[in-house]
Amino acid sequence: MVIREIETRDADAFWQMQFQLDKETKFMMYEPNERTKNLELIKNIIQKAIDGSNLLLVAENDTEIVGFISVQRGLPNRIKHTAYIVVGIRKAFQGKGIGSEFFKRLDLWARQNSITRLELTVMSPNIIAKHLYEKYGFVVEGIKKNSMFVDGEYVDEFYMAKLL
Repeated sequence: MVIREIETRDADAFWQMQFQLDKETKFMMYEPNERTKNLELIKNIIQKAIDGSNLLLVAENDTEIVGFISVQRGLPNRIKHTAYIVVGIRKAFQGKGIGSEFFKRLDLWARQNSITRLELTVMSPNIIAKHLYEKYGFVVEGIKKNSMFVDGEYVDEFYMAKLL
């Protein structure tokens, strides 16, 4: 397993991984087959990470991308010290230390880039992810009631953050 920064050449493989992830879990934003294939948008996101504005790491098994952590820094001056995180790992590769490695590298990047507040949301039923975030110092700051609509039911999300 290799954890590395994303490269422009990864755009299609990155989209494919997210498309598969949408089919495997109910804990991501998109439903199966809802994600549209916009490689220009993905390349733009990748370029911002390459330029150093944001962070986008991928987990690679052989040549297949199987997980990611996306970290987007706040743009206005008042929130430049913050970053918002999205994490996804394909089901077959969960529980193998990928998430832990992502969060170790996230902390290093945040400190190197003067980020003092990290934020994320997690659906309340996603206890495994919540425990991972808590292991790396995130705390629940609030609950977003009825934040998502999944399988005909409203689902709450925990709003979590970590101060560095």
